Amino acid sequence: MNVTVEPSGPLRGEIGVPADKSISHRLAILGAMSDEPVRITNYLLAQDTLSTLEAVAAVGALVERDGDAVTIRGTGLRNAHEPDGPIDVGNAGTLMRLLPGWLAGQVGRSFTLDGDESIRRRPVDRIAAPLELMGASIEATDGRLPPVTVNGSPLHGIEYELPVASAQVKSCICLAALLADGETTIIEPEPSRDHTERLLAACGARIERSGNVLTVFNADEIELPAEVEVPGDPSSAAFMVAAGMLVPGSRLLLGACGVNWTRTGFMRIAERMGGVVVADLEEPAFEDEIPTDEPVSEVDVTSGPLVATTVEPGEVPLAIDELPLVALLGCFAEGETVVRGAEELRLKESDRIASVVEGLTALGGRAEATADGFVIEGTGGLRGGRIDARGDHRLAMLGAIAGLASAEGVEIVGAEAIDVSYPGFLDDLAALR
Repeated sequence: MNVTVEPSGPLRGEIGVPADKSISHRLAILGAMSDEPVRITNYLLAQDTLSTLEAVAAVGALVERDGDAVTIRGTGLRNAHEPDGPIDVGNAGTLMRLLPGWLAGQVGRSFTLDGDESIRRRPVDRIAAPLELMGASIEATDGRLPPVTVNGSPLHGIEYELPVASAQVKSCICLAALLADGETTIIEPEPSRDHTERLLAACGARIERSGNVLTVFNADEIELPAEVEVPGDPSSAAFMVAAGMLVPGSRLLLGACGVNWTRTGFMRIAERMGGVVVADLEEPAFEDEIPTDEPVSEVDVTSGPLVATTVEPGEVPLAIDELPLVALLGCFAEGETVVRGAEELRLKESDRIASVVEGLTALGGRAEATADGFVIEGTGGLRGGRIDARGDHRLAMLGAIAGLASAEGVEIVGAEAIDVSYPGFLDDLAALR
């Protein structure tokens, strides 16, 4: 499906923020691992997170939907059922990387996970390596790609230093650690999003943190609170923030957005570039105590002149999904915007370094890819044109925001990819014009 987004006058109004995709995934999986039912309200009803509901149902959890509320009656920590066939994760990379952590400890049962063409290009060796050190048996295509088969085995705790900060790999190890004998220590080179740690603490699991060192202990059972609400997704909100910053005369109010410090790196970068982004942002909190809640705030955005910035490697894990938007802002900023240390972008739904640079160049931007990021020369705007989403929901949404702020509009090839995370995105944009 091709969609053309024309240049816009000032964007005005209040808008809700879709439910958080990362938290929806995690709640569904932890609900399936729990001994007691959980009702999840404001669950994200998008392709990726619906794949997670289908996956946990395939291993024995009972899933009931009532609007955007989902009730999950889990199997318990060690009683996942062996499915009749492969588990289809669709396009959900988070699901592909987190679910094996739980399944690895289901002794005597085997699980094969497969997905779409994009998933089959996304490596799983970074979760396979620590799981195998814990005693798991993992079979991957060519040793590193899906489909992947997890043969449940007795697990033991390990100490593991992540080669790259990754919330998905960290979360996979955390889930496996619950089923492993002893304790498991995870060392991060940089902080990454901490939703899994917060939820495990809320489940009653024994989990400790000291700086960038996380320790998870074996558990007999876990139990989520009886009802949990998913906050708004800051990664989805970031596209509206960018739109409000780029279209002259705009003023937007975004409601009930999650402002967990490990997810608001983009907002801090946007403010540094001159954007007026007002929110009650959570302060950095990497002390020993792990919070069990997710902070929420309204976000107020106003357009204004932008200046270039440099995003250093330590900032990347806290803004990984929004870095393409930094590139877009850089096209409109004064000076040269540089992103370093973002090799992880090459392992997303598309090679996002190559895709973003080629896409922005096609729209009249001046962009250059580097081995670990990109360099954007600010020219004050974009001409417009045509951008291929390549099956990547974030690239499709970037094209839409570029269209609003461009001189001639942008045609998005493959705009249906947006449904992976934000099905109502184009309607929400139209309501603000």
